Amino acid sequence: MGDLGKNAEIAMKAFQEFDKVALEDGAIPKKFKELIAIAVALTTQCPYCLEIHKKKAVDTGASKEELAEVTFIAEALRAGAAVVHGTHIM
Repeated sequence: MGDLGKNAEIAMKAFQEFDKVALEDGAIPKKFKELIAIAVALTTQCPYCLEIHKKKAVDTGASKEELAEVTFIAEALRAGAAVVHGTHIM
C-alpha cells in the first residue's frame, strides 16, 4: 500500500479516512461492522481483507462461533446468487 499511497497520496488519505469512518462505532456497533466486513471479504475473496477484519473482529470481542456463522451467511448468499443467476440461463 505504501507505493500506491506515495503515488496517489490524496486519494489514499481519502480512502483511509472513509474506511475509518465507515467502520467505527455508530448505529451498528464496531464488532458487527467487522463481522459484516468479513462476510463481504468472503464473497469478494480478498485474503488481505479477511486477515485485517478477522483481527479487528476478534479484537472487538467476536467469538469463533460468530466467525463460523458469518462464513455460512456468506456461503448462503453466494450460493443464492448462483441460483438466481441460473434462472437467467434457463
